[in-house]
Amino acid sequence: MSKVALTRRRALVACGSLFAVSPSLQGQPKLVGEALGRMTPLGELVNTLEFEAMAQRKLDPATFAEIAGSDRKIFDRMTFMPNMMVNTSKLDLTAKLFGESSYTPILIGPTAQQKRYHPEGELAMVRGASAAKTFVVVSSRSSFPIEQIAAESKTTLWYQVFPEPDMAAVRTRVERAVKAGCKAVCLTLGADPQAEGPTGLDWTAIDALRKGINVPFLLKGITSPEEAKTAVGKGIQGIVVSSYAPHSVVGITQPMQALPAIADAAGGKATILVDGSFRRGSDVLKGIALGAQAVLLGRPPLWALAGYGAEGVQTMLELLQSEMARNLAQCGRANLAAVDRTMVRIHRR
Repeated sequence: MSKVALTRRRALVACGSLFAVSPSLQGQPKLVGEALGRMTPLGELVNTLEFEAMAQRKLDPATFAEIAGSDRKIFDRMTFMPNMMVNTSKLDLTAKLFGESSYTPILIGPTAQQKRYHPEGELAMVRGASAAKTFVVVSSRSSFPIEQIAAESKTTLWYQVFPEPDMAAVRTRVERAVKAGCKAVCLTLGADPQAEGPTGLDWTAIDALRKGINVPFLLKGITSPEEAKTAVGKGIQGIVVSSYAPHSVVGITQPMQALPAIADAAGGKATILVDGSFRRGSDVLKGIALGAQAVLLGRPPLWALAGYGAEGVQTMLELLQSEMARNLAQCGRANLAAVDRTMVRIHRR
């Protein structure tokens, strides 16, 4: 009889979903023969949360603290209404975003200076995302020129900018990114941590930035239905429901709490995306159910990048994609068009 090596992944699958969150989440691997502090082989990680523990072992404490943790209370209060009597053999996770097909509704969100987490930074990030057929939103504060990132990429890229006192300079960067092949532009509403002084951002400045840019334009940081209505009225094509704020700021409305009302306010006139503590495939599905067409990932891709480079990014994304497919089938939906709010129950506590 041939012997089959017992890996952590096989052990967890054999034990069932009870052990889906493994001991390595506390950074303390417990399997026999696994030395403290070692990097778990990539093929044995079973969910995105384990990548956080691996990133912690790779990064210095100050750098890791920048991407550690999350607020997942809203996801923990949400459960699915399963429906097993539906044929889901032809499962399709494709999302349509501005006329382009995305393999799944999972995108990598913008993060500045990714060389802080891995020597190849954004270059490794887009290689991993390309292998997993995932769109990437590139930060204007990237470690490499947008042209170099675009040359490395085999997936769709969007470009994100902050408002600055000199919006003409922002406009120049946007034009450069579009010329390099970026398919959409995303303006984050909120103070750029690297900018000095007030931005002076208003709708006049936004309209000037948009003028003549022949790709979809999104506003990231919308947190209320009123803002969404204004954006739609101004012809904004995309809205990212997001609360851009430092860890120390309390009392900020969580994006998933604001999402349903914002989606209703937009009335189908803009593509809706959302970010904020998405860690599991089930989280992504909940975001779609509450009104988003896609979600942006922030920290999980950085954990994967820090721990394993491009291959880690690919593996992490594929784990999420598989989780989402499994959850979609268990809810009796064969595609994203069939996903709606009736499949999710939100509990008070």
